[in-house]
Amino acid sequence: MSKFGVSGKFILWCTLLVVFFLSVVLINKYCFPQITLKGGNVITVNYKDVYEDNGYSASYFGKNLTSDVSVSGSVNTKKLGDYEVTYKVGKGFLKRKIVRLIHVVDIEKPKLSINDKDMYVCPNSDVVAEKVEANDNYDGNLSSKVRVKIGKNKITYSVEDSSGNKTIVSKKIVFKDKEAPTITLEGDESITIYVGEEYKELGYSVIDNCDKDIKDKVKVSGSVDSSREGNYEITYTATDKAGNEGKVVRHVNVVDNKGIIYLTFDDGPNEGTTNVILDILKEEGVKATFFVTCKGPDYLIKREYDEGHTVALHTATHNYAIVYASDEAYFNDLQTVHDRVLNITGYDSRIIRFPGGASNTISRRYSDGIMSRITKEVLNRGYKYYDWNISSGDAGNTTDPNVVYSNVVNSLRDDRANMVLMHDIKTYTRDALRNIIKYGKDHGYRFEKITMDTEMITQKVNN
Repeated sequence: MSKFGVSGKFILWCTLLVVFFLSVVLINKYCFPQITLKGGNVITVNYKDVYEDNGYSASYFGKNLTSDVSVSGSVNTKKLGDYEVTYKVGKGFLKRKIVRLIHVVDIEKPKLSINDKDMYVCPNSDVVAEKVEANDNYDGNLSSKVRVKIGKNKITYSVEDSSGNKTIVSKKIVFKDKEAPTITLEGDESITIYVGEEYKELGYSVIDNCDKDIKDKVKVSGSVDSSREGNYEITYTATDKAGNEGKVVRHVNVVDNKGIIYLTFDDGPNEGTTNVILDILKEEGVKATFFVTCKGPDYLIKREYDEGHTVALHTATHNYAIVYASDEAYFNDLQTVHDRVLNITGYDSRIIRFPGGASNTISRRYSDGIMSRITKEVLNRGYKYYDWNISSGDAGNTTDPNVVYSNVVNSLRDDRANMVLMHDIKTYTRDALRNIIKYGKDHGYRFEKITMDTEMITQKVNN
């Protein structure tokens, strides 16, 4: 045996190994460039988040080598997985390389489209889960994965994505009816009738979230004295078994019947004006007449018809040179706009207004005596034509809503039918309309639409 013995050799080898490793560490630390990664060598990034390098620094015996570091590798946060970014500095034998590992993972929980407020359920009723949508940043729509657990007094919705992220929403179940019945009036909430005209109840419907048949629980109060001008209210009140009360009021305006106003609109329809005019007419409970062309969107003509207005015929082209080139040309133009209205509404409109009116003289340029001929022929073909006795001026130089308003209201007479010419393609007419209606209502006029029973208002034929 050696003079060191077994234990001595073991200690010697251990000493040599320690010296060797210490030498490696010291050489690695002091003889090679050093790179330090900011933020650590391992980073986790959420799916689709923006990855930004946290930075680094490099040095060699006190000299800053950060600007000499080359970085390679990329990270695609739109795809789950592990990515490496490599940092290198130095040359030849004296160079350093270090790797940063980036984990792209889905750590975001799915989202449930539901609030956490208490769920109120009708007494003695089964609990029906709400329709819940679930969406995840990685898996997309998870609505079909939503799980529902109904307990005695609690309902729980949960969903888990493919990465194990889970969202749970629990709601307290309260067996109580806290919702009032809903009453819906037939007809408008505000209507106008005239002195001496009988007020007829238009009716109503009522529904309740818990009580099935509740119509006999509705109380109607209030009355209308149609022999006297005034504003009257009819109140409809419904009370369910739980004591929740629903209420709605109909306003009935009784006005003196001094005259009729026919609001008529030419040259439409037009997006941005006709649709707003229809909104105003609906809100005011007024019906009007639209002399349409072949311009503008179909849906506005359909809306005019569906909302109870008269869809009448003006012209397909509104080009005088085409319309009044001959008798045949006029009726071809009229047939075109007639067919448009028929195709959109199913309504065989026979109410017309000539471009420029029956009294126009511009038609002389194209066909001498044409107005004398076609004003008679339209009647022979089953049409009725209407001119006007009040002009709003919106087809001329008038561009001020206040002037449009004044032109109309200052020309009204309570001893006749007032046929008002306007154009629903004009913004200033649109902006004047509500005030015109208000004036008419306040001064006892009634508004009507033209029908085939309406007496024709015509002007003198000048060609």
